[in-house]
Amino acid sequence: MSDTDTTVPTVATDQVRLLLHRLTDTWNDGDAAAYADLFTEDADYITFFGLRMRGRSAIEEGHRALFRMPVKLAPFADEAELRPLADGVVLIVSGGTSTVDGQPDPSRDSVITLTAVDTTDGWRFASFQNTRVSDPRG
Repeated sequence: MSDTDTTVPTVATDQVRLLLHRLTDTWNDGDAAAYADLFTEDADYITFFGLRMRGRSAIEEGHRALFRMPVKLAPFADEAELRPLADGVVLIVSGGTSTVDGQPDPSRDSVITLTAVDTTDGWRFASFQNTRVSDPRG
């Protein structure tokens, strides 16, 4: 657990980490509907290609074809840094890796930023940003 978790209430930390685990599980199961259900109805989702999807329906539709590809996520929930922004709002920053056809692909390594919010339906992601790891300095 990251030192930044100490300011996030334990119950919230556990629930947000469970939500992160579900993110990986639903992706790896190829379940676009369950994946999209982890987001708020009006969530913003930005892929590493820069594609912006607005709302749960767009997230679900955008992942249907993607989930037919042989890309699987490595678990990252336990390494994610959590930082509260306000009551019921947590910023999450984590590395992300994936495999293609079961083979690690370091060119796909990412930094992922999410915002989790406590809703009447439980914790959901309100935003997701995926950026490929690179060093523009050369």
